[in-house]
Amino acid sequence: MTLSPRELRSVGVSLLALFLCACASNPFSSMSLSPSSEPPPQVAPPPAPEIPASIRPEEIVGRWGYGSYHNDADRKRTEAAARSQCGQPVVINRGPHGGVLMYLADSAQLQELSLKGSPSGRNFVGPPGPPGGPQDREFVTFDGRVMVLRWSNPEVQARYGTGVYVRCAAEGIARRPPRQ
Repeated sequence: MTLSPRELRSVGVSLLALFLCACASNPFSSMSLSPSSEPPPQVAPPPAPEIPASIRPEEIVGRWGYGSYHNDADRKRTEAAARSQCGQPVVINRGPHGGVLMYLADSAQLQELSLKGSPSGRNFVGPPGPPGGPQDREFVTFDGRVMVLRWSNPEVQARYGTGVYVRCAAEGIARRPPRQ
């Protein structure tokens, strides 16, 4: 069977149309070397710069009497009770990496914690990470002699309460009674 030039052209045009339709419906046809119209993948923003705490680790290193309260009305009583605990003080030492050695909630092992500042000016102590993390404690007050810390995690705060640390006199130095 021989085709006339006109039939040959008609078959060629039909094959070309079929080929173009196949290309248009081919899922691989969208893969090209031209720039994609899809946006580039999202890149996580860089971490916020670390803000130093206004309290330095050496300011809280030492021996502390400890107590805790759940009701703000009990703070003064708890402070007096913490002062009486200096016979068995909580000892806060410097950590090997510049932090302080303290206990976290539900942990019987000392861990090195960092002092962290926040954009709002608040201070925290806790494991490395952003301030106010779930294992952090916020400094409610600190004057060098009394330190009050509140847990950031509400569930932990409900169990342990607000901690009151009262600085103990240096070993070997007897406290003088207050003058009357």
